[in-house]
Amino acid sequence: MSFSHSPTLPLLRQGDMVMCMNSRMVPLATVGRLPGRPIPRLVGTSRDGQTMGTRLDWQRYLRCLRSGRGSMVGAAEKRLVVQMAIVTTDVETEVKFRDLDLERRNPGTVVAVILGGGAGTRLFPLTKRRAKPAVPIGGAYRLIDVPMSNCINSGINKVYILTQFNSASLNRHLARAYNFSNGVSFGDGFVEVLAATQTPGVEGKRWFQGTADAVRQFHWLFEDAKGKDIKDVLILSGDHLYRMDYMDFVQDHRQSGADITISCMPMDDSRASDFGLMKIDNKGRVISFSEKPKGEDLKAMEVDTSVLGLSKEEAAKNPYIASMGVYVFKKELLLNLLRWRFPTANDFGSEIIPASAKEFFIKAYLFNDYWEDIGTIKSFFEANLALTAHPPRFSFYDATKPTYTSRRNLPPSKVDNSKIVDSIVSHGTFMDNCLIEHSVIGIRSRISSNVHLKDTVMLGADYYETDAETASLLAEGRVPIGIGENTKIRNCIIDKNARIGKNVIISNSDGIQEADRSAEGFYIRSGVTIILKNSTIGDGFVI
Repeated sequence: MSFSHSPTLPLLRQGDMVMCMNSRMVPLATVGRLPGRPIPRLVGTSRDGQTMGTRLDWQRYLRCLRSGRGSMVGAAEKRLVVQMAIVTTDVETEVKFRDLDLERRNPGTVVAVILGGGAGTRLFPLTKRRAKPAVPIGGAYRLIDVPMSNCINSGINKVYILTQFNSASLNRHLARAYNFSNGVSFGDGFVEVLAATQTPGVEGKRWFQGTADAVRQFHWLFEDAKGKDIKDVLILSGDHLYRMDYMDFVQDHRQSGADITISCMPMDDSRASDFGLMKIDNKGRVISFSEKPKGEDLKAMEVDTSVLGLSKEEAAKNPYIASMGVYVFKKELLLNLLRWRFPTANDFGSEIIPASAKEFFIKAYLFNDYWEDIGTIKSFFEANLALTAHPPRFSFYDATKPTYTSRRNLPPSKVDNSKIVDSIVSHGTFMDNCLIEHSVIGIRSRISSNVHLKDTVMLGADYYETDAETASLLAEGRVPIGIGENTKIRNCIIDKNARIGKNVIISNSDGIQEADRSAEGFYIRSGVTIILKNSTIGDGFVI
């Protein structure tokens, strides 16, 4: 349709008012345009709120149309009706698009479920007295702080945390860190810990059998008053290290119309067999899964990852996509799958999602940034030490997206005549005439003179011993919390409140990969020595 301008009619300029079909005057700036369509020139314009130009006689216009004498309608009237209808359509369309976009970005209709994990056997002995998400990381944080901070920074303020094993320290940390007195506001939202509990019936007597079973046992929560506005359920793990805007993920899920969306990582040949891999079509739809494939089965899972947005060069280097264990479900579909479609399935990643691929639209969402599964001693150790790199692939230092944790009100660290190289030292630490290389030192650590730490992750302490208490212990020949004089330690994880005496050597010089020496206060796992929480290593001991 042509929008030729009549020389007798005024041109619209910035600041003009236009009359819409509902007779309401609106500024020209609010009149939207559809892609590729010019703003139509109206007959009726105003700069002072009064209608100018040709007046439309609606009664005459309608009489002519009803009597079939449309040719008698004036040209200006026809043009005004057509043009005003188009403007009205443009405004309504823009409003609809804007409202739809806001709805897709609305975090108030999303609930996050953070899975506390199982017994944590691969992270043992760090999980001997704590749940996996409560394991300290980065000197001052706990693993649960990662998904919690991602939720807060994404605007998601409705969070459930499912726990089962050794949950006391996790519950204590959550109560301290994520309450209104700590400066973190959840508005009309909530953070609730849901512990495994018994319910009536035979099935109600069981512990959580897996990720899906844990959510199934609390399915009724999504239908109570708090969950009435929820449209999508975000399933997260409590033992991953990454920074992600979950609402970008949810928005992509909603725009695509997917029933389930899986966040995935591009992978190269060297690591692909360690993960569950997915095969996708040329539109990003997931069509099949394979759990930790090897050999020919691995080759069969190659896909064109450029479909998800990688460049041709990146796609050639990373021909596989691995599931991160981060999912978003439509709420009604999730409840249907858990209660009716797969009532006995226990796990999302290995059972429900693969079985749903042929029936439902499952989409892959590319997350091409740092992500690490802190599921083993080796990955925990390496991820901590990687924080000291220049620059690190992941950093807790991000002013725009901070990582939240418990407020401790600790003093600054005190360093006397010491050398620190490529290391992280947390607050409340005391260091005296020591050498620290490529290590992470946790809160409230005490390191005495002539100590040398290298490639060591020290988790710190839960409390201080006073100078008087320390002197008394030394006078009695006992060991205070911290590391004593002249001790050399490398390739080691030192759990909280450990007491390591003078002249100790911890180096695992024999290269032992696995050893249970818990009676002596330590384990060796994957070649890394782990000093147990609250244990004592006496003066002169050699590992």
